[in-house]
Amino acid sequence: MDYLGLYPMWYEPGVGSGWIVGLIATVHVLFSHTAVGAAIFFAYLATQAYRRKQPELLDFIKKYGLFLLVFSYVLGSITGPGIWYSTTVASPRGISALIHSFVWKWATEWVFFVIEVVGVYMIIYLVGKVDRATHLRISIIFGLASYGTMLIIIGILSFMMWPGQPEWFAEGGYLNGFYGANTFAQLAMRTAFMFTMTAVVGGIVAGGIKDAAFKREIARKLALLGMGSTVAGGLLLQWYMGTLPETAQVIAENRLPDWFAMSLLGTLGGIFAWFAATWLQPRLLTPVIATGMTVAVLVFGLWPEEVARESLRKPYVAGQYVYSNQVIARDVPGLGIKSEIPLIEQKGFLPTQVFVPDSLRSVNPHNALEAGRSLALTTCSNCHSLSSTGMRPLARYFGGQTDVTTIKIYLQGTLGTGNTIYMPHIPLNDAEAEALARYIVSLSPARIPPTVRTAAAPHQE
Repeated sequence: MDYLGLYPMWYEPGVGSGWIVGLIATVHVLFSHTAVGAAIFFAYLATQAYRRKQPELLDFIKKYGLFLLVFSYVLGSITGPGIWYSTTVASPRGISALIHSFVWKWATEWVFFVIEVVGVYMIIYLVGKVDRATHLRISIIFGLASYGTMLIIIGILSFMMWPGQPEWFAEGGYLNGFYGANTFAQLAMRTAFMFTMTAVVGGIVAGGIKDAAFKREIARKLALLGMGSTVAGGLLLQWYMGTLPETAQVIAENRLPDWFAMSLLGTLGGIFAWFAATWLQPRLLTPVIATGMTVAVLVFGLWPEEVARESLRKPYVAGQYVYSNQVIARDVPGLGIKSEIPLIEQKGFLPTQVFVPDSLRSVNPHNALEAGRSLALTTCSNCHSLSSTGMRPLARYFGGQTDVTTIKIYLQGTLGTGNTIYMPHIPLNDAEAEALARYIVSLSPARIPPTVRTAAAPHQE
């Protein structure tokens, strides 16, 4: 017997595994992007400090750097492994695809990261303890190493949307997978917005400066950096959207909320207005208000953007060949990978699962509800919550429909044909489609038809 070999599905019933990954990743983006932007900003400030003989700028570098040691490097070093852990259990094949394609790229990124971590300590604690030329070199190396980590990660993130070159599917090769129009567009956009985050978070430190004249100088430097990067980021976002695959373009037009674009524009406008206000009136910059703006950027800027990017990638999780539910969707000759869809069509979904209990491999009236739940966990729960809360609750996608046959026909028309671009192609047989339909109906207990209650009875406690 052939098996797909899917790992047991991790499902968090409260909000769903996808939202847990998203929450950790979004917070990590704030920490990591701020750190990269600050590293380059520090190199600029150090240059200005030595050229203009302004030691107070070095003092600001030290204060901001000490803040980042906790904000970005301690918290970032917690959320970074948190992403690895949560994505590995939520999407093991997705992570496997990335590691097998870019293991040496990731190793290179870790080398840059070690240099970055050492560099942040050196730039802070060696102020005044080494000559200025040495300290300036440290600042520049720190900035370049930090930006190197972003360059590598962005290439991998772009591959998750789609491989850089179409030749990758036939020939493989990490250069074909890594470099593409989307890579450079995303790098440019994120470079701009990382400076926005650096400026917003820097306000927390700058707001506590006692010297009014120096506070005005730093506040205006941060404001100019923030205004310029916000405008640039908004413009580069258009370039980025133009480099997305056709499927993502269709999803953006049809699946994102109508208010999404206006909300994003309003957020960018609010951030620009904040920087303009602090440029005109530096006294408005206080640690409390700057902290509030940081939270606002996280909630109204980063979270919607990261959620939208994940949505646009559907139904894939990596390279346009691994579905979000871990099924291999297409042949990849360059890696010797075969699509698993033909096996599912031939054998059925449940019989091909290694970790499905033997009692559920064949659907019958007595195990239909439990088999449907197993199918929902494996095929649906990475994108849909199976409760009334969390990420895209599955029951809400059928408009209160309680007719099993109607839902079965819909499932076979979407999953079975693969004609809906944001849903994976999972050709369930008649018995599996009916079992899944019955389970979906059961998610609304008050509307469970008698046939479903009967099927469920042997399994109720």
